Amino acid sequence: MKKMYIYLLMVTLFSMGIVVILYIGYSTSGSLANLSFKFMSENGVLNDLKTLIFNQFHHPLSLLLTQIIVIMIATRIFGFIATKVLLPIVVGEIIAGIILGPSFLSSVFPSFAETLFPKTSLGNLSMISQLGLIFFMFVIGMELDWESLKSKTKESIVISHSSILFPFFLGVGLALFLYSSFAPQTISFIPFALFMGIAMSITAFPVLAKIVKERNISNTSYGAMSLTCAAADDATGWYILAIIIAISSSTSLGASTLSLGLIVAYMLIMIYLVKPFLVWLANKYKDEKTLDMSMVAIILMILLLSSLATEIIGIHALFGAFIAGVVMPSNKESKIREALIPKLEYVSVLVLLPLFFALTGLRTQIGLMETPYHWYVCFIITLVAIAGKLFGAAISSKFMGFSWADSFRVGALMNTRGLMELIVLNIGFELGILSAELFAMFVIMALVTTAMTGPLLHLIDKVSKKA
Repeated sequence: MKKMYIYLLMVTLFSMGIVVILYIGYSTSGSLANLSFKFMSENGVLNDLKTLIFNQFHHPLSLLLTQIIVIMIATRIFGFIATKVLLPIVVGEIIAGIILGPSFLSSVFPSFAETLFPKTSLGNLSMISQLGLIFFMFVIGMELDWESLKSKTKESIVISHSSILFPFFLGVGLALFLYSSFAPQTISFIPFALFMGIAMSITAFPVLAKIVKERNISNTSYGAMSLTCAAADDATGWYILAIIIAISSSTSLGASTLSLGLIVAYMLIMIYLVKPFLVWLANKYKDEKTLDMSMVAIILMILLLSSLATEIIGIHALFGAFIAGVVMPSNKESKIREALIPKLEYVSVLVLLPLFFALTGLRTQIGLMETPYHWYVCFIITLVAIAGKLFGAAISSKFMGFSWADSFRVGALMNTRGLMELIVLNIGFELGILSAELFAMFVIMALVTTAMTGPLLHLIDKVSKKA
């Protein structure tokens, strides 16, 4: 008790001393009647407090933190609702993003939306969401099981590439009808058509993997094949996307050729220099129970350098992040992937990825689809996307020896687009290839094709039992 009294006396004396010194110094700087500083303004304490909070809220950091909090709450709530109605959580997260955007919030509560998401703040939100996507694509690259792909090379390549080529062909064909009405004026037909093709061809490996796990079908022939094909689909799709971006970003045939040459050089460096270095590094630390901080720093530097390299050569930083994950030593060679994936997923999936959903929602202007013709085109895009993936995968699966029921199950799973589709769409929007109307239509397509996976699998199960 004696020590407490001494402590209180010390705090009191020093506090009083500080107040006296400040008062003396303040008094000598001018007459008390003309002091510029006031402990209370004429408006009163409440108004002073309101002004202080309002001014501090509009500080960039305060606004960004508020946006992150609101976005996280919205995505978690709608994600939870989606799971309760047996839909993938990503469906709820996409809907949350759309609700926070001009399609709902700006229309119903315009002043609140402008206060929460002013246009001047979207740059910061975009940069942080891009960083989240870099970590996410790095994780996706690490999650691809290349040993499984090698063991099922023939079947997986045939099914995967069929489920890319058929919808790609349909997408390019659809571009003939959409180009004159919906393509931005500055974009020529070739990059527009190629991007339409790849936008139809994407499968969301992470979403598909969660569906397979939740339905407990990973040990079935069609479940295992779907996972393998989705992995091959993602890898092939990103290589094709990199080439399309290189062509779209180049101003001449020579520039396109140079970009493609740089892609080849980059891939050779990653496979024949970076990968062996990482294997050597993994062997050096193989006896460690946890990853050494120095090793984590080296891995993150490789991730960022790879992302920077692909951004500089014009094929987007996300491709570099994906390849950095792909060249990480396999689980047989080291425990790097096993140790890194859970840690990075917590940061990217829980905190940073919701910002991407919100940014996508802020770009999605469903209000632009104001005529029946717009909705007709949206319906056609969705129908073509479903037909391309479903039948492309199903027919090739049947050709490889699956039953018709299992073939259509593979097709239904490969039709899942989710987050990967949104990433591709945002790249197309940023490159100026997709107009605002087309962007909104494709977001709706991504939402529908992802949401329908579970019900479609249930329908196939029901029909196959009756047969």
